[in-house]
Amino acid sequence: MSIRRIGAGPRMSQAVIHNNTAYLAGQVGEGKSVTEQTKSALSKVENLLQQVGSDKSKLLSAQIWLADMADFGEMNAAWDEWIGGKDAPARATGEAKLATPDYKVEVIIVAAV
Repeated sequence: MSIRRIGAGPRMSQAVIHNNTAYLAGQVGEGKSVTEQTKSALSKVENLLQQVGSDKSKLLSAQIWLADMADFGEMNAAWDEWIGGKDAPARATGEAKLATPDYKVEVIIVAAV
């Protein structure tokens, strides 16, 4: 059994690869607006996918947590632009209290490698 960890630290890894599947840690972004934070988080996702030898065409699932479901439409607009209308993963979106009040969105991805 082979397990590879990217960005491993004492508390968590940024990505873990097992059986040709990459599990990415939740990614949050910078910026004031939901749009800015979503785009920033998705940029981090793309960077991690590249590091594990994958890309967004190989997404299997996505979980998106919003601090306020009122921001669902704004987040979806940024997501739709990023996903480009193809290879969309299974996805769930929910509302949660995030790690700090500044965070408005967190994106968690599982992808094939």
